[in-house]
Amino acid sequence: MPSDEIPCAVGPGTRGEVRAWSEDPLTARARSIWTGADFLPIAHSFAPGAEEFVARLALRPGESVLDVACGTGNLALPAARAGARVTGVDIAPNLIAQARVEARTAGLAIAFEVGDAEALPYDDDQFDTVVTMFGAMFAYRPDRAASELLRVTRPGGRVAMANWTPEGFVGELLRAHTSLVPPPAGVPSPLAWGDEPTVRARLGAGVTSLSCTRRTLELRFPFPPAGVTELFATCYGPTVATLRATDPTGSSRLRDALTRLFQQHNLATDGTTAVTGEYLDVHARVA
Repeated sequence: MPSDEIPCAVGPGTRGEVRAWSEDPLTARARSIWTGADFLPIAHSFAPGAEEFVARLALRPGESVLDVACGTGNLALPAARAGARVTGVDIAPNLIAQARVEARTAGLAIAFEVGDAEALPYDDDQFDTVVTMFGAMFAYRPDRAASELLRVTRPGGRVAMANWTPEGFVGELLRAHTSLVPPPAGVPSPLAWGDEPTVRARLGAGVTSLSCTRRTLELRFPFPPAGVTELFATCYGPTVATLRATDPTGSSRLRDALTRLFQQHNLATDGTTAVTGEYLDVHARVA
């Protein structure tokens, strides 16, 4: 093990073999970003779109579902309401704590656990359906994340993803961040998961069928655009991390860029903000 790595949780590997990936600096960086803010208000902004995503799956009562990079439970909660047996996993302990509160408040029994999308702590073929909405797409090593999504899904089961597209509003928003603070060297853009040929290449021979559909959902906030910028500056991990990593001039540039984007794309006329985000709706049947 390289000297700059520390042990992380060990997860089951192929055919019962035990394997471990060390918590290297990229894993630590990902955890730091998503533990650095209270994501719940951002999650609430697109919760109706998450419910629509789950409704299209037509989950069966008793179906075993894993929500990868579950955040505060936007997919896990409606999946449990549909009668599925749901597990949610996320790298950020604070988001898992919030998800547990959300589930208790809703009277739902969901197993929320801390874990890494690049090294899921579950057995091979454990789940009927694996879902992820704007979650696994942010894993720094997409090949590992893709492999894990397929590994924990039973043969004939489903993987369903919602990934922001490069061309959509959120694609513009994320590029405003990386123009100031680029990602680590060698790390591909998370927006590549919103490109159909890339998705097909990453899931590849692990699936028997795969469909990709461009869809939109609305993100609605009870503030004017400048207020939404401040919400992101305190509640959205990537924004918080970018602001911390740049100087005052860069911080001002990012705030101005975000406010401009929210103003340009705002569909609301009542002093609030509503923007439409495009995402790639991915459905794969596992081999």
